[in-house]
Amino acid sequence: MTRDDDLIIRGAPGSPYTRKMLSVLRYRRIGYRFALPGATITQDLPRPKVELLPTIWFPGDDEAVVDSTPIIRLLEDRYPGRSVIPDDPGVAFLDYLLEDYADEWLTKAMFHYRWWYAADIERAGQILPRWRDLTANEKELAAQSEYIRSRQIGRLYVVGSNEVTAPVIEASYQRFLQLFSEHMNHSPYCFGWRPAASDFGLFGQLTQLAMFDPTPMAETFRIAPRVHAWCGVVDDLSGLEPAPGDWLTRDVVAHQLRGLLEEVGRVYVPVLMANAEAVDAGNAGFSTTVDGARWEQRTFPYQAKCLQWLRQEHARLDGEDREYVDAALAGTGCEAMFRHGNG
Repeated sequence: MTRDDDLIIRGAPGSPYTRKMLSVLRYRRIGYRFALPGATITQDLPRPKVELLPTIWFPGDDEAVVDSTPIIRLLEDRYPGRSVIPDDPGVAFLDYLLEDYADEWLTKAMFHYRWWYAADIERAGQILPRWRDLTANEKELAAQSEYIRSRQIGRLYVVGSNEVTAPVIEASYQRFLQLFSEHMNHSPYCFGWRPAASDFGLFGQLTQLAMFDPTPMAETFRIAPRVHAWCGVVDDLSGLEPAPGDWLTRDVVAHQLRGLLEEVGRVYVPVLMANAEAVDAGNAGFSTTVDGARWEQRTFPYQAKCLQWLRQEHARLDGEDREYVDAALAGTGCEAMFRHGNG
């Protein structure tokens, strides 16, 4: 049964950000109606300024909202209880950082694997159009499949996937699997025994990497089968009963997440900073060094905003909380984003 105060979310099973938000809604026990693109229920609703998946319409609002990270914070404001933001401001910042890494770096692996290897291209080309239209005939599906393949392979440059960067992306995903699996020796979620926003960010990308696309799924089973199992659990956490004491303390967080933070600093931070410098300079592309290897790609203005938002979140921390974060990040490579003179 649906209610008039259910929000509406439009998305697709192959969209990691859609899967991220659906899992958040289930965990938080927020009523929703899910619609595929083109569904009748959304046709008379206001259009978003930018057409992205997922799109959400809150009951009673006259606008559509997109972008999963701010939507999660809107949900926190509108629906009390079962929060996915840690209580400790310093820990909450680290959660924000890991969520950004999932959304903006791990997605490079998701897009790369899907449109780089023949088996992955074949599966995505076969299934993605069928998710949009289960009744389409084979002739229609063949045309849609070819269109999707050609379009997405031609957009690999957006995430920086190319002959030069492919080994860097794949090695980083393999390290992430090992690090995240080792983290679960201590707690099932990034920040303790209840999920945080970063868990859902990771989950969204892993629904594709660990659960759908053949090549990274095989890598997941080879390196960290527990990560595959984790995805099956996080998909629906509506039955979990969290308690305030389920969050790890800040000292434990800094220790347990050290490896993952070092991975963020190792690969994501240098790309984030070089991209922002290129955007500021008006350059069409940039090159830098990631993990000792050359990285080159076209600039991505949205990720320049991501760096700006990270710095703003860091600047909002009070003295004690900022000292904690700076100590936790010292030596990881992440501290480079917040050095004096970086804005």
